[in-house]
Amino acid sequence: MNILETENAAAGSADPSISPSDQEKGHRCRQLTVEEWTKLNADNMLVSDYKQAKLEREARKNWDLFYKRNSTNFFKDRHWTTREFCELAELESKDGSRPGQRFLLEVGCGVGNAIYPLLEENRQLFVYACDFSPRAVQFVKENPAYDPSRICVFQCDLTADSLRESIPECHLDIVTMLFVLSAIHPEKMPLALKNVYEVLKPGGCVLFRDYGLYDHAMLRFSKGHKLGENFYVRQDGTRAYYFTEEHLSKLFTEAGFEAASSEYVLRETVNKKEGLCVPRVFVQGKFTKPSQSLTS
Repeated sequence: MNILETENAAAGSADPSISPSDQEKGHRCRQLTVEEWTKLNADNMLVSDYKQAKLEREARKNWDLFYKRNSTNFFKDRHWTTREFCELAELESKDGSRPGQRFLLEVGCGVGNAIYPLLEENRQLFVYACDFSPRAVQFVKENPAYDPSRICVFQCDLTADSLRESIPECHLDIVTMLFVLSAIHPEKMPLALKNVYEVLKPGGCVLFRDYGLYDHAMLRFSKGHKLGENFYVRQDGTRAYYFTEEHLSKLFTEAGFEAASSEYVLRETVNKKEGLCVPRVFVQGKFTKPSQSLTS
């Protein structure tokens, strides 16, 4: 199911085994123009193994530099999360009563653009938050709304550091993963999901949104930025993977989750000043840990 909505905003390559005639029918996430399809298929030279290994080694440093350059000004606060995920809106009932304290983890929290709106709306919510970048973690702590009685924020490499060092096993009701898994090397994504699985309660859920195949940002990459199928490096050294819904569901189910929902979300980003309207493609899903699950 696709969701189509227009909203204002401030500012992998295609599979070569798919023939142009197949592409004309369009992938269900988005149909490309002939020019877009031609450009993607012409970009078949990968970044060298040496540079790819260097990007992996320096991934943390590159994200830290991103936050040094942009401070807290790059992303807007994500007030849309409760609109998109009813599980977050239901943390408070209609009559104002509370079901008791709930525990949420945001992985890849950045400077807190999602967690602070949630904390403001849900006064009994306790949030764990982690990020790859030590500088981003520091920005979260420097926010005037930071309250250590309601927030535990820490630096973490999801593919190497165990979340259980900071969060009890099977403790969390909800985990949010918003535009974070795409920044991890595809070969290490299963490690990150296993890490999350261990701290989620049986019956708990992961709420997910990230970049989708053929998103406008994917089509803007020039030659020399391709790392692998649907995987690219930006000018600043940070990386982005563009998911198909099928691949995303496969990653989660192989990690032990059940897919409650998984879909493409289509947006049109409008820049009125420049007279531009560009198509955005995201993948969004809800993945639950089985109620009878036992963590090994």
